[in-house]
Amino acid sequence: MNSGLLLAFDGLDGCGKTTQLARFALRLRAAGHDVLETHEPTEGVWGRRIRAMARSGERVPADEELRWFVEDRAEHVEREIAPALAAGRTVLTDRYTLSTVAYQGARGLDWRELLADAEARFPLPDLVLLFEIEPAAGMARIRARGEPLEPSFEETGFLTRVAQVFAALPCSYIERIAGAGSVDRVEARVRAALERRLPDLF
Repeated sequence: MNSGLLLAFDGLDGCGKTTQLARFALRLRAAGHDVLETHEPTEGVWGRRIRAMARSGERVPADEELRWFVEDRAEHVEREIAPALAAGRTVLTDRYTLSTVAYQGARGLDWRELLADAEARFPLPDLVLLFEIEPAAGMARIRARGEPLEPSFEETGFLTRVAQVFAALPCSYIERIAGAGSVDRVEARVRAALERRLPDLF
């Protein structure tokens, strides 16, 4: 059995998950945790392929896109997540299985089947912090940062469909966090959620 903790930070593009993960990595280290910060897509072969596709706007068939994400995750789990959990570390991942369920579900695949497959194949997270924000607000944040959009994913109509799948997910390990408001306000919500769901964490 794993002795570590697996916490995923997930949600739409621009929801604030990456900022909050970095803040809580600092908090957890200060509380004595051995923390691994990681992300998907990874920097591996499959992750680089996904990132290139996202930047280019290239469209691939939904089944092929799914395969890329699953291959990337399989390597991620084998090389980073599973060893860290076995060593008792606290793993914070920026995106995990539910991103695939929601984003590839929004491509037209059966999200219920994707969820069942992911839960059967990969380590279940101890908690997913799912940051909820209006798609248009997330897009506005991305534009405000001056970052180039990823046309394969960062489009309001598509993100609306992604949000609908996220909203339908029934998983007991999800804690939904309102992503609107200042970074500090959202951080306070995350802290309250973690203290409620994982009271021994701090």
